Amino acid sequence: MQLKGKIALVTGAAKRVGKALALALAAQGVHIIVHYGRSEAEARQTAAEIEALGVRAWLHSADLGDEAQMLGVVPAALSLAGGLDILVNSASIFPPERFDEVTPQSWERNMRINLKAPFFLSQAFAQSLNEGQAGTIINLIDAVAMRPQTHHFSYAISKRGLEALTENMALALAPHHIRVNAIALGAILPAVNDNSDKFTRMAAGIPLRHTGNPQQVVDAMLYLLRADFVTGEVIRVDGGRHLI
Repeated sequence: MQLKGKIALVTGAAKRVGKALALALAAQGVHIIVHYGRSEAEARQTAAEIEALGVRAWLHSADLGDEAQMLGVVPAALSLAGGLDILVNSASIFPPERFDEVTPQSWERNMRINLKAPFFLSQAFAQSLNEGQAGTIINLIDAVAMRPQTHHFSYAISKRGLEALTENMALALAPHHIRVNAIALGAILPAVNDNSDKFTRMAAGIPLRHTGNPQQVVDAMLYLLRADFVTGEVIRVDGGRHLI
């Protein structure tokens, strides 16, 4: 896919990895719909940085855990930008939660935001494309969640589901010229509000012996966007942690 002049919807684009992905796309000449939940100030700053790169930016706020708001995201994006070429499902929640702490409410919220929203946003995105128009979907999953673990229980199950969803959508949408891939993140950024040295200490448990950064996720995204013969794949950006 040639990126210049394309239009991308990036969920969770106000900050952290989502912002890095949105800015990287903008640097390639892609116009961006900046989706955010409650981080309005950060979203406006991201939009300003995008427009400073010479492309358009539009803001749209929606709680992806609210079905009505979630189902309105793609129609709003189409109304703002007039069309879409790329969907990056970056937004997610990451609550700590062990097996015996899971409640029906916590389970449902993880599934709604981390799994249900990416599916229905992808469905609406695919349906928005013109006949024969190529499209690309990239889902952000979690390298650690791809293996059994217990400390973010509902989250891990939702991300494992998103891995399966990536493969199933890739097969379903391939005849329509829509590619679907995923990036599995390892230790890329410290957890929100984590002021300890836990993130730095993670390097000792990573085969490459260092943590990552958002630029490495950007590199994987740009490869997947340009790799016209790749679909249904997961690139693990985790320093080899999935190997041990």
